[in-house]
Amino acid sequence: MVTIPRLVIAAPASGSGKTTVATGLMAAFAERGLAVSPHKVGPDYIDPGYHSLATGRAGRNLDAYMCGPELVAPLFAHGARGCDLAIVEGVMGLYDGASGRGELASTAHVAKLLQAPVVLVVDASSQSRSVAALVHGFASWDPEVRISGVILNKVGSDRHELLLREALDESGVPVMGVLRRAEQVATPSRHLGLVPVAERRGDALAAVAAMAAQVRSGCDLDALMALARSAPRTPAASGAWDPVEAVRQAGGGRDADGEGGPRRGRPVVAVAGGPAFTFSYAEHSELLAAAGADVVTFDPLRDETLPEGTRGLVIGGGFPEVYAPELSANEPLRKAVADLAGAGAPLAAECAGLLYLSRSLDGLPMCGVLDADGRMSKRLTLGYREAVALTDSPLAAVGTRLRGHEFHRTVLEPGAGASPAWGMHLPERRVEGFVQQGVHASYLHTHWASAPGVARRFVDRVRV
Repeated sequence: MVTIPRLVIAAPASGSGKTTVATGLMAAFAERGLAVSPHKVGPDYIDPGYHSLATGRAGRNLDAYMCGPELVAPLFAHGARGCDLAIVEGVMGLYDGASGRGELASTAHVAKLLQAPVVLVVDASSQSRSVAALVHGFASWDPEVRISGVILNKVGSDRHELLLREALDESGVPVMGVLRRAEQVATPSRHLGLVPVAERRGDALAAVAAMAAQVRSGCDLDALMALARSAPRTPAASGAWDPVEAVRQAGGGRDADGEGGPRRGRPVVAVAGGPAFTFSYAEHSELLAAAGADVVTFDPLRDETLPEGTRGLVIGGGFPEVYAPELSANEPLRKAVADLAGAGAPLAAECAGLLYLSRSLDGLPMCGVLDADGRMSKRLTLGYREAVALTDSPLAAVGTRLRGHEFHRTVLEPGAGASPAWGMHLPERRVEGFVQQGVHASYLHTHWASAPGVARRFVDRVRV
């Protein structure tokens, strides 16, 4: 085990300013020359993009529901290997976890698994002395959660700050930062949260710089670093997670050593990227490479052909509904994807990928691989799911059980094919998704670190 200085940035509720503070801290410490490892509690894909921009490292998720509590510390250690500091941004309110499952997957749960000190970000815009009662309540709720500091956000004036500090003097939890209201750190949102970095890189860079400046001027970085260094040894008894070892234990993985371009004997697996397909976990590509594939990223908005030698295709989540006209206009690529599917090559599609493979999206032609049509909806589908594979596919054998997450404002009609991908068990029983030839397409987002055999099976099918 090693000691990785670490902080968890939490809040009493969503909208308190966690992302601003966490991203600002990451950038401010990176500016000091530190190697900062960015992490996000839960399944969120968007915040890690801003974290990556702030640190120059892949933003990684820590999800105790999808991956299981036992993998949180190893995945953390994998991402933070060689770093001077790790900052973990929480999700929702500190004690909010998977619905109906107690603390499971909450920020508090992850903080306990990492034995990490917690800094509570409090929106102080509409309170003064009451802030002490709020902080006291959160700090005393669970004695195993170590709330070691407070950062006051949206403070209105010097007088307001004085009242807040006087109140918190009685709480025993030190104030480690005070941030004034600042419009320049705001990031635009739409139907699924913040607009991803890939869609506004220039503006996102400016926003991250503003966050860093605000945190630098309003927070005691030295005190926060000392707090991070007070964390005990990283609690990963089995060591850091390793994709090669994970694939080996799953029963596969060939030619997994080395990096670089395509190599003899290593089939090319193309992975969709660019502004329309920004939802992915770094571990997926790492597992595909560990299983023996050469992973090559392409942009369906710009590239008219698949990467040379493509024998398998992974299309993750994102915002195809925002870019439907551009995706539809790229007819050569749509045809290439349809031809690859028609030849029986393995294709794995999640959410945005499912819509891209459909016949149409909001009336615009897509790849036409699936006899289904997608459209925007006013209803948000959001939540963790328990699923069992109903049809043998390149990803899973019949009966395979996985936990996943749904997050979309679109509807696909029909929602399942003649051979459904999954049987869902939460929040209600239903069938979902499509399996046909080599295609596995579903709304369900999964984290392959919890089931590395998925990557092994997919690459093995690509080799056939």
